Amino acid sequence: MTKRVLVFLTLLSVLSIARMAEAEGKGNGNANDRSVHIVYTERPEGEEPEAYHVRTLTTVLGSEEAAKEALLYSYKSAASGFSAKLTPEQVAEISKQPGVLQVVPSRTYQLHSGPGLH
Repeated sequence: MTKRVLVFLTLLSVLSIARMAEAEGKGNGNANDRSVHIVYTERPEGEEPEAYHVRTLTTVLGSEEAAKEALLYSYKSAASGFSAKLTPEQVAEISKQPGVLQVVPSRTYQLHSGPGLH
């Protein structure tokens, strides 16, 4: 497989995982106003990515149990980070944590093809 195909497949899988995470976050309607966000982090050294992601979330959510409940997916290959259901306040707080590079709302994108796009 060419490098471009691998990059495309990796991005496609990240987008589909983000879409599933976003779908899981919908319909919740709880009073906390939580929505799915993607949290990009530095790659952890000497620690499993998911353990690092749970630890990062624990600093904001207060307990490992709450962190595991909020964590939807850990990204380990194409990017380092995770998706989680967070309130706007939690987004602001986690953005300030060491090792957190960026926090963005999860978005669903659809690939389109049409006339002339083959």
